[in-house]
Amino acid sequence: MTLPAAPSMRVRIVDAAVDLTTEVGWSQVTMARLAERVGISRQTVYNEVGTKATLAEAMILTELDRFLGNVSLAFDAHPADLVGAIRAASGTVLENAQDNQLLRAVVSATHGADTELLPLLTTHAGSLLSAAKIVLAERVAAYDVGLAPGRLEAAIDMVVRVVLSHVMQPSGDPAATADDIAWIAARLLHA
Repeated sequence: MTLPAAPSMRVRIVDAAVDLTTEVGWSQVTMARLAERVGISRQTVYNEVGTKATLAEAMILTELDRFLGNVSLAFDAHPADLVGAIRAASGTVLENAQDNQLLRAVVSATHGADTELLPLLTTHAGSLLSAAKIVLAERVAAYDVGLAPGRLEAAIDMVVRVVLSHVMQPSGDPAATADDIAWIAARLLHA
């Protein structure tokens, strides 16, 4: 029996940063505190993750990878039904967002003074949006869509942005919202 590999030092640091952020807020996360939490030197934290800004980006991108893994699973479950795949992917993202402690900490911080992480999800979300659009485009490529490439790219951008908007500020039940997103996507795909 082979045991799973231990997480890398970087993964351990990023996971500890997520835990600290959800416990005490991003403004209270320091490299010294992370070092103590992980049981390493402060210099090792800097060597592994660089600055606090790069640590923040690593935390957000790690969470994004988890979300996009669920998107891929949703598409795998609907290999012949693109609208069904979009509905399932949107639903799983929105459901997971409700329970995501880091996301909750970032969004709830908007009501206080600890808003340093928020731009990574909103105004400076370029890498987040790009990564999500790349994954969605790769998954959609397996379907016969019938849209010109530019129109398909616009449709993918719209779906990603609408889902992200509902992640940041939910307006209803995740399943109902996913149904609405799928309805919009169906109209775009059949236009």
